[in-house]
Amino acid sequence: MHTRQVQYRGYQREDGLWDIEGEMKDTKTEDFHIPGEGHWAPGEAIHHMLIRVTVDTRFVVRDLQVAMDSVPHAECPPAQAAMRTMIGCSMAGGWRQSIERNLGGIQGCAHLRELLFNLATAAYQTIPSAFEPNADQPPMHLGRCTAWDFNGPLVQRQHPVFFGHVPKRRQPPSA
Repeated sequence: MHTRQVQYRGYQREDGLWDIEGEMKDTKTEDFHIPGEGHWAPGEAIHHMLIRVTVDTRFVVRDLQVAMDSVPHAECPPAQAAMRTMIGCSMAGGWRQSIERNLGGIQGCAHLRELLFNLATAAYQTIPSAFEPNADQPPMHLGRCTAWDFNGPLVQRQHPVFFGHVPKRRQPPSA
């Protein structure tokens, strides 16, 4: 009846920055009608949205572009402008909080927020430096899931210097 397709792609640019793209498309298998808004044939996109975020190797957003190729309501496209408030935000920590702070509620679009959430994961999978530890800090993926538990066998094998590491608690940003 309903299909949502989401795809993420990451590319290195010639200038050393990285483009991370997210695309979302919603379709129905039957005719779909919203009174006063429109009619969509089976397989025709009700939502078709794309985001391209340009980040540096520290995962700081340097640019952001949005396209809303298909939306069900005329009131949707103005939400694109607010997306640029994410420029300067970091995907390395506090990404979801930054999205909620800048685009939460009526400030943005729920569908674009959903697409943004996982752009950080796609960036992390794209940029090789994300996996490189340094002497001061463990790689970003440690302590983020069962497999990468600081006290687990995988960390002991792959990153023994951080085995048993106790992460510092993140301090809330000052007002």
